[in-house]
Amino acid sequence: MKLLHIDSSPLAGNSVSRQLTERLVAQWRATHPGTVVEYLDLAVDAPNHLNGDSLGFRAGPNAGGLSDVQRRENEISERLVSQFLAADVIVVGAPMYNFSVPTQLKAWIDRIAQAGRTFTYTEKGPQGLAGGKTVIIASSRGGVYSSNPAMAGLDYQESYLKTVFGFVGITDIQIVRAEGVAMGEAAKTQALGAADVAIKTLVAEAANQPKAALVA
Repeated sequence: MKLLHIDSSPLAGNSVSRQLTERLVAQWRATHPGTVVEYLDLAVDAPNHLNGDSLGFRAGPNAGGLSDVQRRENEISERLVSQFLAADVIVVGAPMYNFSVPTQLKAWIDRIAQAGRTFTYTEKGPQGLAGGKTVIIASSRGGVYSSNPAMAGLDYQESYLKTVFGFVGITDIQIVRAEGVAMGEAAKTQALGAADVAIKTLVAEAANQPKAALVA
């Protein structure tokens, strides 16, 4: 089994989402011996946002006739989408920034959302090509959105991630959440404690599933 561990917060040791992904991956490895983990830190190594040189993915014989800059950008896109497709489990650290996700994470998503690789258009509409994976989103946010109807409509973080991973064909999308972390130390401690319980429950349930169910 291959697990892709992604962090996107630039806050290093002060990041709540990084704490959650670290605990998730540690728990997963403890209950799924032999899991191969690959790590991607988008705060350190984020791809450029799409522009005239990187927009338009080309692989194999279609990669000819490119400028040096286009070739380098294409190689980055190919490396990221190949890494994503090779993973059985993807753990994504996703803090909420201004009601959405960090720009680094959006740049990665734009590189792996490729027509012909992770989705295709058919006469019946778009169809995802990256199914059979498990995505676990480690969500952190300063306020409380999940249980507050007045705030729920402002959540373009978890809702966006569920939409985009669902668009590429992934149906097993789990969320481990720590919210209210900017509402005082007591609220933060409570949020992290609840997230820890959720992590242990999620990973234990996954460990009890047949292996084929996780990688099919």
